[in-house]
This record gives sequence, structure tokens and C-alpha cells, in this order.
Amino acid sequence: MIADKIEAQNKLPSAIFIMGPTAAGKTDLAVNIAKNYPVEIISVDSALVYCGMNIGTAKPSRAVLKEFPHHLIDILDPIEPYSVGNFRQDALTLMLDITSRGKIPLLVGGTMLYFKALQDGLADLPSADPIIRKRLCSEVSDKGLLHLHNRLVEVDPVSAKRIHQNDPQRIQRALEVYEIMGRTLTDLTQVSEATLPYQVTKIVLSPFDRKVLHKRIENRFQKMMASGLLEEVTNLYQLYDNHSELTSLRAVGYRQILQYLAGDYDLETCIEKSIVATRQMAKRQLTWLRAQNDTAWFDSADGIPLSQVISLLTGNIPELNNKA
Repeated sequence: MIADKIEAQNKLPSAIFIMGPTAAGKTDLAVNIAKNYPVEIISVDSALVYCGMNIGTAKPSRAVLKEFPHHLIDILDPIEPYSVGNFRQDALTLMLDITSRGKIPLLVGGTMLYFKALQDGLADLPSADPIIRKRLCSEVSDKGLLHLHNRLVEVDPVSAKRIHQNDPQRIQRALEVYEIMGRTLTDLTQVSEATLPYQVTKIVLSPFDRKVLHKRIENRFQKMMASGLLEEVTNLYQLYDNHSELTSLRAVGYRQILQYLAGDYDLETCIEKSIVATRQMAKRQLTWLRAQNDTAWFDSADGIPLSQVISLLTGNIPELNNKA
């Protein structure tokens, strides 16, 4: 087991988490640390794993990735599934390899579920049942998603409170688990695997002023559109045989553009809905982060606070003073 190999060491190795809402400047901070210190970057992002999803994910440029490689970027085609369990196993394998070479894993991204799984482990949940899943999808088509969410409220109110009523994938998964196991997702996830065998320094980067973050989100999405996001989504949709139900294409921005392409609303409304959805995602990210312990928060409203972050890291992690 990967965890057993690491725990066998006399001292827990160091790792760094850079977390924060979308558009906070996390990648810039990670790259600046990697310029001068013996770290390797691991992406913690459920959309960046996919090839061809570049503009809408704000994927680092080819030049940046060439100079500062990020593990777990461009490892799959959008039609391929990638679960939180896949991420945890991949990340632990990479962290062990990085540590064995005398470097420090630096994990950066905004998929909080991935960070949670890495820190707390995963429950032993059942595999998908295609028959149950097909029936639940049919119920969504026939009776609407709210009908399924109301059922989830009855059987698992804790999960129902946590899962938004417009999130079909997670609602169906929670109900599927309940039907397979006869126990709720809430009950099953209370028992997890071994926690992360690393001494982690956790950094949260975000503009402290919400208005600054909102404006940054709006500007970034407008820039994405100007850079060809509409064409990117159109090409992906056509390339994968109009599979609008793909998990990869449910990412914020991609989902709204697919709805525009389907004729659900005009382009101006699409852009507005995308910006609003991105702000809502940032709010959820921040809510989760505020509940975490042992985090150091840094304000990125006026740029990347590199010197303050470096001061914290070098004080906490002596190995960082052994520059590559």
C-alpha cells in the first residue's frame, strides 16, 4: 500500500496545499514557488485532467507547462471518466515518487472534493449500477430533477442539504448508493480510509474583498470568450458525438454554452449565466475552505503575496531551504 510505504518513514514528509476559489491566482503562486524551490506541482482540478479543455478551464499555457510541468493535467480524453477515487490514488502515487526524489509535492487547485478525499480518505462506496442509473435518468426526464431531490430529502436529508437541487450527477449518485446499499451516502462516508500520511502546510489564496473576486471572475470569463471558448465547446461537442451528458462537459461555463448551442437561450444570457455560476462555485469553494483547520489565508486582491507565502513555507518546511 502507498500509505504504508510512506508511514514507514521515521518522519512524515512535507507537502504543500495551495487552495482557493477560482480566479484567485493559485497557479501563478505555485509557479513562482517552483521557480526557486525544490517542489513539483500536482494539479487538483477535475477539469484540467482533460485534453482539449483549455480555454474554459484556464489551463496553464503550453509555455508554462513546459517550463513547470504540472502532474495530472491533460491525462484523459473528455469522454473518459475520472473519479475522486482515481484522483486520490494518482495523487498519492505521485506524492510518494516526488518525495522519494527529495522534492516536495505542491498540490494546487480548486476542486475541494479532491482535497477532502486526499486528507480524509474515501468511504468504500459501491460501483455504479447501470440499471439503477438508467432508471434514475428516465425519472429525471419524466418527472424532473426536483422530484429526485425531494426523494433524497426524505432518505438522506444531510446529503440533500449539501447537494444542490440542480446537480443531477450527485443527486442520482446519492440515490443510487442508497438503493444499492440500503444505507445513506452520509452514513457510508463517515467511515474512511487512512488519512494522508504527510505533514501538510495548507495555504488559502483569495481576494478578501468579494467585489474584487466577482470582478475578476467576470473579466476572466469575458477574456475566455474572446479567446475562443465558444469554438472550443462547439468542437468538443461535435468531436464526441454530441455527448452533452459527459461529466467533463458539465463543468461551469461548458454547461452553459452547451445550453446556448441547444437553443435554450441567447449568447448574452449564456455569458451572464456562466459568470453567475462561476461566482456561485467560488462561494461554495470559500464556504468549504472557511471550515478547514490549520490553514493560512493570504489576500490576493492586489497581486500574489509571494514574499509572505515564502516566509511561511520556509519557516514551516526546512527542506525548502535546500534549493533545487
